[in-house]
Order: sequence, then C-alpha cells, then structure tokens
Amino acid sequence: MILISGYFIYPSLVGGFGDWMDLDNIECVSSSDGIDEDEIHHHGIHPHPHHHSEFSSSKPRNGAINMGPTAIAPATSVHELLECPVCTNSMYPPIHQCHNGHTLCSTCKTRVHNRCPTCRQELGDIRCLALEKVAESLELPCKFYSLGCPEIFPYYSKLKHEAVCSFRPYNCPYAGSECSVVGDIPFLIAHLRDDHKVDMHTGCTFNHRYVKSNPREVENATWMLTVFHCFGQYFCLHFEAFQLGMAPVYMAFLRFMGDENEARNYSYSLEVGANGRKLIWEGTPRSVRDSHRKVRDSHDGLIIQRNMALFFSGGDRKELKLRVTGRIWKEQQNPDSGVCIPNLCS
Repeated sequence: MILISGYFIYPSLVGGFGDWMDLDNIECVSSSDGIDEDEIHHHGIHPHPHHHSEFSSSKPRNGAINMGPTAIAPATSVHELLECPVCTNSMYPPIHQCHNGHTLCSTCKTRVHNRCPTCRQELGDIRCLALEKVAESLELPCKFYSLGCPEIFPYYSKLKHEAVCSFRPYNCPYAGSECSVVGDIPFLIAHLRDDHKVDMHTGCTFNHRYVKSNPREVENATWMLTVFHCFGQYFCLHFEAFQLGMAPVYMAFLRFMGDENEARNYSYSLEVGANGRKLIWEGTPRSVRDSHRKVRDSHDGLIIQRNMALFFSGGDRKELKLRVTGRIWKEQQNPDSGVCIPNLCS
C-alpha cells in the first residue's frame, strides 16, 4: 500500500508496481499536510450551471468505479489525485512532487519557483512515478461529456481528443472587443443579441448599406456584425475597415456558427457596386472555430480598396456609402451525377 498526498493506492489495483519499481525505494510518501480547498478554484463552462467534473462518471457512485480492467477509487478521489493544486488542470508526465509527497504539474513547477505550493518545501527533481502509472491505467470520459460528447479515452489520449472535440464550446464571434465568453451556439446567439446588441435577421439574402463620414480615418476595428438565421443554422456577416500594408481597405466575409465540416455544406456570395461597375465574391463560409482575425488576415472574403470604395460611393468622395448585397445557399449532392447543386431558400 502506498500513500500519495493523503490517498492510499494498492499496487494490485494498478497492474502490479512490483514489476516496474522497487517498492522499498518509492518516493511517493505524504505527510499529514493537505491542500487547502479554499485555494483551489474550479471554472465552469457556459451555458451549463450544473457543471460536472471531467472525471465524474454517469455510472452509480457506489464505492469504487470500474473503469476498464482496473478499479482505482471513487471518482472524486481520482480527480483530486490527478488535479494540479495550482492550475487545477489534469496532470500529465512528468508529474512532480516534493519530499512530503505533494504533487503538481510540470508547467506549474516553474511558476512556483521550485517551491511546493502546499508545504513550501523545495521541490527538487522528484517525479511521482506511482501516480503516472495510476493515470496509465485509467479510461475517462471526455471533459465535454456534459455538452454531449460520449467518448471515453485512455487518460494520456484524452487531452489530444479534447483539443479538437466537436462538442467543445465555441468562443464568442464578436470581434469589436476581446470578449472571453464561451458556450454552445444557442447560448452564444442569446449572448450576441442581449450583451452585444447584434442585429438578428431571418432569411438567406441581405442588403446592407455601410456609411462612414470620414473614410480616410481607418482604424483596426470591426464596423458591424450581423447574424442571419437560415436553413436552421446561424451565420455571422462581418464588415470592417483595416490597414492592409500601407493601404486602407474594407472587407466583408461570412462565418458559420458551427464546425468546419458543416460549413462546407454552404456557400455564399457578396456583391458591391455602382456606376455600372461591380465586385463579386463567392466562397464557403469559415467556421467560427477560426478566429475573426485569422479569417481577416487570410483575406478570405470580399476586399474593397479605398479608392474603389469611394468610387462606388459617388458624390464628392468625402463620405463612404457602400451597399453590400449577398445570399447564402446550401449545396446539395446530386445522387446521379455526384455534382453539388445549389439549394436556394425562397
């Protein structure tokens, strides 16, 4: 039996420690010191007020939980064992410990200047191999299971999946400020409407007029974000002014509120013009998984040079008056020819 930070671990339950280390020399021994629970903060994810630990299980909690070939401990104990007391994230090798058995992740070891955050003793270079071995034996649900992900992974594969999990929350697509809100699509739609006062429209065609009294003042700021609801999905239309090299430009582009694989099912067009001339852009909307800045900097949209924009505005060229029209359609696969045909909304 081994004591790690106040928890008893039985070698027989983790694949037999005797096969890979000498139990007489094991370093994972804890003092009676414990982590002050008031110092550990857990962060939830919108929009779920009843957020569960990523290590909890949907199975009844009647003592030990069977996670594959081994039974370790109640889910809460496993969570606390593998949670870094500094950042509260899951720990991955190398897992460090002090001489008193208190553990923390390798990232936080640098942040605490090689001092144990629990007992303030010097950390040194001791790895808790026993806890790393415990983690190897676990199969745990994705931390986004409360958002709908049904997958279960070995502990060391879980992090890679979670970085690309299709159920992970989305960042707020509003680009006019550094908004840190995250959530699922319905939550973000309400957030855009109520907190950012974004215009909401139903339909897949649009006709917008953008006016600026002094077009020679170009700043890196979003002018407008409009949300459209069509085909049962939500789309964000961005229009802004920014500096491209030494030249000020105006740009319009569309983002899909969902993942990239779904965005590929749709296409859109943008058109601006006047005085017998026009510019037309057609493309596939980008997923909101791609940040607003990433899409803008890739020039994936309708770009209008300032001189051309002033020409389209007419008059004395001292005021910008641009009318941008467009439409969104869904691509449908023709089962006979394999060719995508547009499905236009009425």
